[in-house]
Amino acid sequence: MILTGTEIGSEVLKGRIEIKPYNEKFIEPNSYGFHLAPTIICYEDTVLDPARKPEERRLEIPEEGLCLLPRVFYLGSTMEKMGSNYYAATLYANHSTSTMGMWIQFSAPLGHTGAIIPWTLEIRVSHPTMVYAGMLIGKIAFWSTQGSRMIYDGKYTGSEEVVSSRLEMEERGVRGGGVDDFNGSTDY
Repeated sequence: MILTGTEIGSEVLKGRIEIKPYNEKFIEPNSYGFHLAPTIICYEDTVLDPARKPEERRLEIPEEGLCLLPRVFYLGSTMEKMGSNYYAATLYANHSTSTMGMWIQFSAPLGHTGAIIPWTLEIRVSHPTMVYAGMLIGKIAFWSTQGSRMIYDGKYTGSEEVVSSRLEMEERGVRGGGVDDFNGSTDY
């Protein structure tokens, strides 16, 4: 069940949801509005290989803004450190952002219970689009969970800013590893 904005605010005050910095004016009916941090990453590699860490270029958004270009994949992050040990979260663009042709979280919107970080955003634009550090760009919603609580402790734990892919760190590897785990299993 999704939390209302009022409940998000209440849970922040109780310490069950963490949003830092927090300002109650960004509470929405079922979410909290978050802002774009000043660092953007784009990949330098012509071909991305999941078996190795990609080469990246870090860009700082100047005061006058940064123009993002179509056909380029960018990574940004939230200014806020957000999450909860009690709730799962999902991230979305706000309507004003998406209707400008900017997508900020199109393939990995789920935030696991226990992930309390500045969230890395997947950014694409349909037209050359200006972005500014601190602009209101999206919203986070919190969801109650059912069953035994599991706390996230993955490769992005402890992130303090935008993070590029860490697929090369997958426990089972990316080249043929882990296939035997599925052989003979009917539990799917």
